[in-house]
Amino acid sequence: MSLSDTPNPLVVENFIGGSFVKSSKYLDSFDPSTGEVWAQIPDSDPTEVDDAVQHARNAFPMWSKTTAAERAKILIKIADSIEENLDKLAQAESKDQGKPVSLAKRMDIPRAALNFRAFAESICHHLNISNCIPEMGCMNYTVRNPVGVAALISPWNLPLYLLTFKIAPALASGYFILPLPLFIILMLFSNYNYIEIGNCVVCKPSEITSVTAWMLCKLIKDAGLPNGVLNMVFGTGSKAGEALINHQGVNVISFTGSTNVGRHIGQVAAKSIKKVSLELGGKNAGIIFEDADLSKVVPATINSCFLNQGEICLCTSRVFVQRTIFDEFVQRLVKETKNLKVGPPIEDVFMGPLVSQVHLEKVRSYVEIARKDGARILCGESVDELSLPAPYQKGYFIRPTIITDLSDSSACMQEEIFGPVVCLSPFDSEEEVIERVNNVKYGLCSAIWGQKGDRLLRVAHQLHVGTVWINCWLVRSLDMPFGGMKESGIGREGTSHSLELYTEETTICYKFQ
Repeated sequence: MSLSDTPNPLVVENFIGGSFVKSSKYLDSFDPSTGEVWAQIPDSDPTEVDDAVQHARNAFPMWSKTTAAERAKILIKIADSIEENLDKLAQAESKDQGKPVSLAKRMDIPRAALNFRAFAESICHHLNISNCIPEMGCMNYTVRNPVGVAALISPWNLPLYLLTFKIAPALASGYFILPLPLFIILMLFSNYNYIEIGNCVVCKPSEITSVTAWMLCKLIKDAGLPNGVLNMVFGTGSKAGEALINHQGVNVISFTGSTNVGRHIGQVAAKSIKKVSLELGGKNAGIIFEDADLSKVVPATINSCFLNQGEICLCTSRVFVQRTIFDEFVQRLVKETKNLKVGPPIEDVFMGPLVSQVHLEKVRSYVEIARKDGARILCGESVDELSLPAPYQKGYFIRPTIITDLSDSSACMQEEIFGPVVCLSPFDSEEEVIERVNNVKYGLCSAIWGQKGDRLLRVAHQLHVGTVWINCWLVRSLDMPFGGMKESGIGREGTSHSLELYTEETTICYKFQ
């Protein structure tokens, strides 16, 4: 189907073996801004999952004979096509997820294109490790071969952004580059065929936000990706997802989502010793020292707490502020937060609706927990009313909410809320704030603000998280490892680190005769 075709409701199809395939059963997908059904998503069953895995396995021998340069060319064409369809993809992402169209144009869709382009370029530059042992007359080198079929399961908060962060390295990964002396020997004196190889994939996006993944399939097909290399099955985690992670034809699983689901996937993968990467929840902290420049820190904190409705795993949900500036910081943060525009995502707003009614009720429940725990709600839910025009009165809207006067043991300080709710707390000493930041089961990221470089680095080195930002937030280089500690996940992703997941490394020792 063309991207320009927009029936009401939109009917999404599975993408299996290079063809769009209708399903026998569908799920309703709701526009978060109105609460109305706008799309129907396949409710895929194990039979459809098996069909997708078999097509991926059948495509693997052919895909394994393509060079890195050939793979890169296709991935770059996909990136170009995403950029050419920026407006359509951004509008669909907004209608599906609730994020402002302006944010999708600025962040989600450009990053999806960047994911394909970055991994396409990086795969051509990775070299194998090699060394010589002259006294033994041997040369050692390593090769990385693709694992096979990768199951890619992505979440609803950054649908296309995070799905492409899995697809691009999985398709690109795998190379076979010999040390030059051995390469020359084999070329001259043997019938050895030089090959480079990549994985095939079966993707299962969130059933809440599936439309842009379906649109991506059309772009991928037009870019010339061979049939069966990429397959997309839509549906619930309990049915389609469960069938996918348990399928014996799947060799590696990459999952981004909740810690509870990730724990289950880890247990399933362990039974058959499948490789697995789990990017899970977070309870991320911001630390603001008394020498921080509040004119920069306050707007940056607003972004880190409330961007994308707070529905980013890297969002800050606890902010610890040195006591000497606590009152001033709170006053300025509340004032600027109250001025944020919340409304229909098609307009020039800072925040759109949350992704679903169920999620809205979950976020509201944490605000109620805070109230029962004796907290002060300084702005937001149940404090500032929202007045929206038709047809948005039934949308899943909530104002950004700021809470203070909570103990560190409160559920709001310990559990992932995943919405536009932040808890503020004062601290006195460096040692105290390090202990309090680390006193949660998660370890995804933190942000530190101040001017004393030695203190900033000293604190950063003691935080039990995968990423620490100093005087910034959400500055991401794909060349750096991304992932979490503790219950925030297992594994790291990036242009080089994703190779660990999607390939198996073999050491070869060649003794010259």
